[in-house]
Amino acid sequence: MFEHTFIGLDVHAVNVVGLALNPATGEISTHSMASDPAVVLEWVRRFEPPVKVVYESGPTGFVLARYLQAAGVNCVVAASSKLLRAPGDRVKTDRRDARVLAEMLAVGSVTEVRIPDPEEEALRDLSRLRSGTAKDLAHARQHVNAILLRHGIRYPKETRWTQEHGLWLHRQRFAEPALQFTYEADVEQAELLAGHLKRVDRQVIATAAACRYAPVIDALMCLRGIQVTTGFGLAVEIGDWTRFTGSSIGSYLGLVPSEDSSGQSRHQGPITKAGNTYARKLLIEAAWQHRRPYARPGERLLRQFDLVAPATRIRALEGNRRLHHKWEVFDERHKMSVKANTAIARELAGWCWSLAAPLQQGERMNAA
Repeated sequence: MFEHTFIGLDVHAVNVVGLALNPATGEISTHSMASDPAVVLEWVRRFEPPVKVVYESGPTGFVLARYLQAAGVNCVVAASSKLLRAPGDRVKTDRRDARVLAEMLAVGSVTEVRIPDPEEEALRDLSRLRSGTAKDLAHARQHVNAILLRHGIRYPKETRWTQEHGLWLHRQRFAEPALQFTYEADVEQAELLAGHLKRVDRQVIATAAACRYAPVIDALMCLRGIQVTTGFGLAVEIGDWTRFTGSSIGSYLGLVPSEDSSGQSRHQGPITKAGNTYARKLLIEAAWQHRRPYARPGERLLRQFDLVAPATRIRALEGNRRLHHKWEVFDERHKMSVKANTAIARELAGWCWSLAAPLQQGERMNAA
């Protein structure tokens, strides 16, 4: 048995390929097994401790990591976007992937992913259900609009998807039976998804008020553009805000410019789009609201301020003024709107951190 073993696991839905590496002796042991945490644990325990295990983040989730950690095994999950790949490597097998993971773990070059607990993962699933449902509804409504547009039918008013618009949609008729069936099916799909989204929203609101992230959600909602679904999504996607600083959270969310510098030349390109895609999307959508005129807090914000501590309220007011002022500066410089909004979203991420991190630090101090 090895005196100190690093184990890489290539995890799939059906099977797991493991490779154990002892850097001191160069000994290597490989094994293919069923994708059952108990089976994997039995194989890992063949090696003398200390043992450290790693596998790549992916669709199989964190069940295996939690199981191994509960059994006392040091297991980490590697960020798939940070794995080292040789440009000339054209051979990819499960065993090679497991070996790459084990070697990266041995030299300490694995970028670890934070492993959420089951409750946090369930909250994330609810937030992403809401996002997926909203996206499906937008696509379904676009199908309805596309059919009408192709046949020269236009709704006479600007505001759509109201009750009046729904009655107008049901009055539309087409001569071809196949087209009429298709149109009615698309309208029905849009209406079903709209009802489903309302049910999901009600569940999100109830869950946000009762979950452990409720104080953080209330604080985030003090910023313009962040209401309950956005605040809930940001809170559960980030999880532990204390992992970051005001400057590093933008990098984690992929809102910082990419860079290609060499020698004396320095070139910055589009944002990296690394990290959490959904959280980045929420911030970019919220950032547009700060372009709107802002003289004083509206009724919603005033009600929200009553739910938070004075320090949070003051910080949120500073953030709302600062972000709107930045938009004014960008507009005066005639900066491209999309680029300006991305910069606002990056700064908005920092303001969100400044509201959420102190709350979580305070909770930990009180618990200790």
